Amino acid sequence: MNITLDSNTIGAAATEATNRSKLADAAQQFEAMMLQELLKPLRSSEDDLSGEKSEDGSFDTLASFGTESVAKSISQHGGLGIARQVIQQLSAHVKDGHPPTRNKMPIQY
Repeated sequence: MNITLDSNTIGAAATEATNRSKLADAAQQFEAMMLQELLKPLRSSEDDLSGEKSEDGSFDTLASFGTESVAKSISQHGGLGIARQVIQQLSAHVKDGHPPTRNKMPIQY
């Protein structure tokens, strides 16, 4: 019994797996950025420990890092489902053999 593996089939499967991984990563990063923008208004410009405003901006920077971290964590653990929808929409276009296109509507002035 001979088992022959076609190098083109193996290469195509590896490329598809790589593309799916890249798509999932990009979709997750997109969702994290959206969540970060949604969470920005929730942080205050006052230091909650002392109740004073930070004049040098260090608290704002620290709060920004915290918001980014929370957004990434939420996205990595399922998030709001935005990444899942992006993957589903783009994967459907790839399976059909039709790349996603923008509907071109005429601009009216």
